[in-house]
Amino acid sequence: MSTREDPFERGGFTREALLEAIRLGEGRFTKRELARALSLKGDAKIGLKDALKALEDEGAILRTPAKAYAIRGGLPPVTVVEAFDRDVDGEILCRATNLGSESPVIRLAPGEGKGRRGDSALGVGDKFLARLERENGEYIARIIKKLGRSAHRILCVYRETGRGGGRLVPVDRRTKHELVPAKGEGLAAKDGDLVNVRLASGKAYGLKTGIIEEVLGSADDPRAGSLIALAEHGVPTGFGEPELKEVKAVKPVTAKGREDLTDIPLITIDPADAKDHDDAVWAAADDDPANKDGWVVIVAIADVAAYVTGGSALDKGARKRGVSVYLPDRVEPMLPERLSNDLCSLKEGENRPCLAVRMVFDRNGNKKAHRFMRGWMRSAAGLSYEDAQAAIDGKGKGKAETLKKDVLEPLWGAYAALKKAREAREPLEIDAPERKVQIGPDGAVTGVAVRERFDAHKLIEEMMIQANVAAAEALEGAKSPLIYRVHDEPGTEKVEALSDFLPTVGLSWARGERLTTKRFNQVLERAKGGPHYETVNEVVLRTQSQAIYDTRNVGHFGLNLDRYAHFTSPIRRYADLTVHRALIRAFKLGHDGASDEERASLQVIAEETTSNERRAMAAERDATDRFIAAFLADRVGAEFTGRITGVTRFGAFIRLDETGADALCPVSRLGKEYFQHDPAAHALVGESTGATYRLGMAVTVRLEEATPVTGGLLVEIVTPPEQGRKPMGRRKGGRPPAGRDGRSRGPKGKRRR
Repeated sequence: MSTREDPFERGGFTREALLEAIRLGEGRFTKRELARALSLKGDAKIGLKDALKALEDEGAILRTPAKAYAIRGGLPPVTVVEAFDRDVDGEILCRATNLGSESPVIRLAPGEGKGRRGDSALGVGDKFLARLERENGEYIARIIKKLGRSAHRILCVYRETGRGGGRLVPVDRRTKHELVPAKGEGLAAKDGDLVNVRLASGKAYGLKTGIIEEVLGSADDPRAGSLIALAEHGVPTGFGEPELKEVKAVKPVTAKGREDLTDIPLITIDPADAKDHDDAVWAAADDDPANKDGWVVIVAIADVAAYVTGGSALDKGARKRGVSVYLPDRVEPMLPERLSNDLCSLKEGENRPCLAVRMVFDRNGNKKAHRFMRGWMRSAAGLSYEDAQAAIDGKGKGKAETLKKDVLEPLWGAYAALKKAREAREPLEIDAPERKVQIGPDGAVTGVAVRERFDAHKLIEEMMIQANVAAAEALEGAKSPLIYRVHDEPGTEKVEALSDFLPTVGLSWARGERLTTKRFNQVLERAKGGPHYETVNEVVLRTQSQAIYDTRNVGHFGLNLDRYAHFTSPIRRYADLTVHRALIRAFKLGHDGASDEERASLQVIAEETTSNERRAMAAERDATDRFIAAFLADRVGAEFTGRITGVTRFGAFIRLDETGADALCPVSRLGKEYFQHDPAAHALVGESTGATYRLGMAVTVRLEEATPVTGGLLVEIVTPPEQGRKPMGRRKGGRPPAGRDGRSRGPKGKRRR
């Protein structure tokens, strides 16, 4: 190769020098920082650009989402890690945040994440600083510090000492040391208050000082679970002054330039306690003779883009939040209440702007055509799922009953056709009952109930899916960039784990065949009616990838759709708002469509929104855990039935039948012998006797600890283990046996720390 063709020679550096600079950067060095590390100037920087491209093309390095460079397949000893999934056994899987989807899979070390007294639960969506080790060819993470909020801000409980002073006790028990309030700061809080604290000093010795920035309320308040979850995960709360100023100045949109839909009896169907109504539906038999027994469906969505313009303070705030966060006792909305619950909400009997799609389906539910419009509508009724279903079932009353013949029956007729197409498409049909934590007037939990699921739910769900598909198809047809909702097919490792598990419950999975939703549905159908149905559902769910937002379309595996984009909930999801703006621009529906700047930023927005969605899910999960722990705190010592839903190296997770909560039984409470995690059998097996606790086993447990401040539930399994054969030795390829504290043991029984 000539000097002119060799980018390394042209840049005046060697291939090895560049790789070493990238290695030292540990995935953080951009092209500019690499140029600085190599002392490059002038034309040498052009050689660097070409050299990086050459290394990328040959697969030696990769470019991270932050436009930095990293050695492919290599990870630094300390890095920020995000929990992104669970494996079939329930163990948490992580990846390095700076490498995104390019990161090798990282497992939590035994005993990390959950299981020690007072620890917060670690789950999917959580981020933490980790020390990485290599063990048996895989990366193992040990938690240094859980992230989610500034390292200089700590959530504490203020405790008076009785001597005119006080102490700030961190809620996260990994933060071992108490803080001293800055002089006079204790006056801002009462004993037992939850407070946000900023570190004021970094003394090498003695207690550090903290400045109380915000008093959140009493730690003993039943609602504290939500406050802690929001603060722990860094979820933005409230609205800034610029947003409030903008929303106060907003004037209602008029009907000018919009298609008049006010004569069409569109209705909303939502949960009974819903405060925002962002989607309305209508259906009628198609009068086109060429589409005999076909249907016309209109889905109208709140026109948030008419009020939230790109680049405004409201837009920047909505993008920062990404999604609304739904906690047991409150909602942290993406948009201020004047928009989410008023101007953008499709209230019964009130004129509202909307972005609507008119879809035509044949008798078998196949979509023949669609058209998007900027509309002006008036909801004929705001019904609950229960009211709509009762009317269709012949038990209706009030508004639902009066609308039964002309509005509800045509909707159900259209749904019957859509259902045919859905059944032919065969999306994934996992049966995962949704539980709702019921909150009393005082904020305390009164019970946990399984949400009933009616045909009314399925009708709205299917019509929203079809509207989302139409949005993706329309924008693709217009050659417009967009954010897709994508769901990749399961990875090989997870499918292998599923095929290992199924024979333990009398089922099978043929290896090597093409992955389809139909195959998963067949497994679920074979399990139906048997004792392992719930467990098989759980394992099939864990086998799936997680859906994300992306500008690169890989389809939606779970729904078995080639293209899919979120369009139907712009009040509570920022991705939907970008799709609305893209449609407005693509079809010349107004002057408030997507800007060139927004179109260029869509991939960054997709990644941000995915991260914000995970953050919201983690906060919702943790808040629910804390509320249920508070609900069970006065029942320590009581026995509960449940089923083992996860087996890990440090213990077994049991889902309690009564509440749906997940409790942990550490290996130290399983008996006198050591229990080893057998990954192939998906079980914890006694080293001496072969006694077994396996995934899916029905058990009775005794509640030992319920800690509301962390949401932790520790139990002891009362049910004896299943008898098994005495192990003959360590399983080939298996991990070392777990110790009483859950840590794996190395040579001669020494614990790996």
